[in-house]
Amino acid sequence: MTVRTPSSAGCSGSCTTALEPSPDTATTDASGSPSDQVTLGSRFGRAAFLLFGAVFGVILLVAVLGETLGLLDAVTHQVPRPVWLALIIIGGYPVFRGVLRASLRRRITAHTLMTAGVLAAVAVNEWAAALVVVLFMRIAAYIEGFTTQRARRALRNLAAMAPQMANVERDGTEIQVSVEQLRPGDLVVVRPGEQVPVDGEVLGGHGTVDQATITGESLPVEARPGITVFAASLVRLGMLRVRASRVGVETTFGKVIRLVEEAEANRAHMQRMADRFATWYLPVVLSTALFTFLIGGNPLAAAAVLVVACSCAFAIATPVAMLASIGNAAGRGLVIKGGRYVEALDRAQVLLLDKTGTLTLGRPRITDVVPLNGASPDEILALAASAERYSEHPLAEAVRALAAERALTVPEPKEFRAMPGVGVEAKVGGRRVAVGRQGAGQADSPGEMASPEIATLRGQGKALLHVTRDGEPVGVLAASDTLRPEVPEAVASLRAIGFGHMELLTGDHEAAAAALANPLGLAYRAALLPEDKIAVVREYQARGHRVVMVGDGVNDAPALAQADVGVAMGAAGAHVAMEAAHVVLMGDDWRLVPHLFRVAKRTMGVVRLNIALAALYNLVGLSLAALGILPLVLAAAAQSLPDLGIMANSSRLLRTGKTPS
Repeated sequence: MTVRTPSSAGCSGSCTTALEPSPDTATTDASGSPSDQVTLGSRFGRAAFLLFGAVFGVILLVAVLGETLGLLDAVTHQVPRPVWLALIIIGGYPVFRGVLRASLRRRITAHTLMTAGVLAAVAVNEWAAALVVVLFMRIAAYIEGFTTQRARRALRNLAAMAPQMANVERDGTEIQVSVEQLRPGDLVVVRPGEQVPVDGEVLGGHGTVDQATITGESLPVEARPGITVFAASLVRLGMLRVRASRVGVETTFGKVIRLVEEAEANRAHMQRMADRFATWYLPVVLSTALFTFLIGGNPLAAAAVLVVACSCAFAIATPVAMLASIGNAAGRGLVIKGGRYVEALDRAQVLLLDKTGTLTLGRPRITDVVPLNGASPDEILALAASAERYSEHPLAEAVRALAAERALTVPEPKEFRAMPGVGVEAKVGGRRVAVGRQGAGQADSPGEMASPEIATLRGQGKALLHVTRDGEPVGVLAASDTLRPEVPEAVASLRAIGFGHMELLTGDHEAAAAALANPLGLAYRAALLPEDKIAVVREYQARGHRVVMVGDGVNDAPALAQADVGVAMGAAGAHVAMEAAHVVLMGDDWRLVPHLFRVAKRTMGVVRLNIALAALYNLVGLSLAALGILPLVLAAAAQSLPDLGIMANSSRLLRTGKTPS
């Protein structure tokens, strides 16, 4: 499988442009887990920042002593001007080239201002100051590139996990081929320790599969015939024969990589504000420098204004943080399609929730067994399981599952007959047993009508299966969809985060919706069609609310697309969910939902602090330079301070965050 991954980009071209994906292909092998790689990267990152701080301290010390003792003037006079000019041009060439190209396209970038600072220093014969600006531009570009590379490491490690070869059965012979040669329908053999190279259904064998790469699940899952497995998952035990349904970039794994690539190119609203900021900031700085010169008559102070203002702090405040957060989240099963959705999640006010397959497991479970006419619960369940033995209805599966869980003896039925819309009928032990709606055609008995327990179950909206033997009622089975066990904890966490309004949207009838929503303290709307859910989303948006919709991505796809942020939960393999939603949670654990909001709030907190640092620096630096307090050479050295602070602050988002377990 060939997967495109973004290459690293520093600030050598334009700090105001988005960090876009490149056509480079990841070909290196992964060593260790993504978490290990991020931790290792953090160690190297700290070393790099310490080195940068040491270099900055030395240069600043030399600049201060040189300025105080007049040594810089002596050095400047000793070195010929052509040498200074050559050093400045050679050192700043990558930056100057990017500024020239942007200027030809009538664009102003942060490096335009940096270049103006260099030209101002040269104009007043402060060659050392100009060279210091160039030096810090290059060091800052290197550190930014290093930080960006670390931010992309989780994605690169994910891409490197893609299998390259596959064992395929063709014409009765097993051969090894590259994954690029695989086609849908191929029969793939996967042995212990090998990665599954395709998305497909297990046809034979039994094994334990680690799907953490795809779903984020920490525990391996049991794979057996009929189970779907995903590309890049690892077979721990056993051997599997898998019929390929999707291959290459069409697999779930391939789509995750593509979505994260697109996310990196999808700039947040705050980043577009930073781009516009650079457009009007340059005229403001030029006006301040001119005003400083006209009022004080000091060309060095005017040049210092230009130099101290040439940091690209505002330009990198948002994209570096977003890139770090999105890349880190992708390695943990949270695919966020762009920075704009991180911002929207942070500011969301309304959370709308689908029911079936989202809050619930999406499959019925027998919750109650009500005996009638002296029958025992186990007897009723065994009779029902026997009659339902060959039925494919989901409720029949629920009956058989509970009988197996209780280890009941289930006799082999005879004369099985399915009655669509009614139930099933079969002979069990020589007697006619029927299971279904109203006893498969039989009216409710007086005992059933008078049973308060059955009336309660009806009021809870549960599906009732009436069991009769030779036409006589022996019991009632009640079934309902199962609430995910972690949902109450997740809902409580969402309230702690600050969500005041959460609402359940479901196509189920009123009683079923109330039975699930009321214990959770949720508002609800029942009997909704897909178009009704879109109308609810639009209703809240018309009131000025930012809406997040959480669904399973199939019948909820229109509402997910309409919401400010559509979140598809448990979307591994559900390609409709990946396309429709703005955020994809690969696992089925509902605790990922509050974790997603915590990630967004933490990210936006870092972004706001970045912008505050940049604003404070510019206010103080411009004021000191305009008043003549900040010498030109110190202004040149100090202009990299906010860049360093922003990159160090953003790198906090690369730490291995604690995910739900």
